[in-house]
Amino acid sequence: MNTLSTAPPDTELASALRLDVALNLLSQAGWQAPVSVTPGTVAWLQAIVDGLCDVSSRDALTGLANRRQFEAAINREVDRVARNGEPALLLVLDIDHFKKVNDTHGHAAGDEVIKAVALALQECVRPMDTVARIGGEEFAIILPNCPPAFGQTVAERIRKKIEGKPVAIIGGEALQVTASIGGAFAPQWVRSSAVLWSERADQQLYKAKAQGRNQTCLEMPPLTVVSAEEKGLLFASLTQSESNTTE
Repeated sequence: MNTLSTAPPDTELASALRLDVALNLLSQAGWQAPVSVTPGTVAWLQAIVDGLCDVSSRDALTGLANRRQFEAAINREVDRVARNGEPALLLVLDIDHFKKVNDTHGHAAGDEVIKAVALALQECVRPMDTVARIGGEEFAIILPNCPPAFGQTVAERIRKKIEGKPVAIIGGEALQVTASIGGAFAPQWVRSSAVLWSERADQQLYKAKAQGRNQTCLEMPPLTVVSAEEKGLLFASLTQSESNTTE
């Protein structure tokens, strides 16, 4: 039985917590308290806490996961791949010539472009995937259980989706938007790290830009070389495991 919804009101506690600032922040983010919850109850306070947690993990402009949420998700995925050996793909994306959009049409137009790209990304992924805005015009997508045979197809679908949707800006003008995409698969059964995985994807993104932008470049598993850092992490975990069994 859920005791939170039946807890008696504690208006004194709610007042002491000075929730007006939190409620104002949540209101600006479009959050509304559940109508079934009585203000001042423990359930109401819990709803506010949940709302604050959600707001703190979301990008304000796009509603996507923010960098904090992305870092938590990629660390979980690195651990899962090491334990289960299932393939996982990380895509990093950069909007091409975004500075020119801001300089020519203004930051309001730039915001519209970012929101349009965010929407396109959400339309191309599964519910289990994590889509995040990790910088100004930079995005990242974590795709768990994505077989290597489908990696290039997924990346190209995203690229074509963005290219095929001109963005309407203030004044009625439509901007043609493209993006460069880099990707890398996490080493299976290897204790890697989020930093090393991200670096591999970034290297492919730089290659896509160098090849003229509006390109997709992926590092495929057969070409993946386990780095010295990853070998160190693997051997460290084995040493720790052996140490635990001898104690």
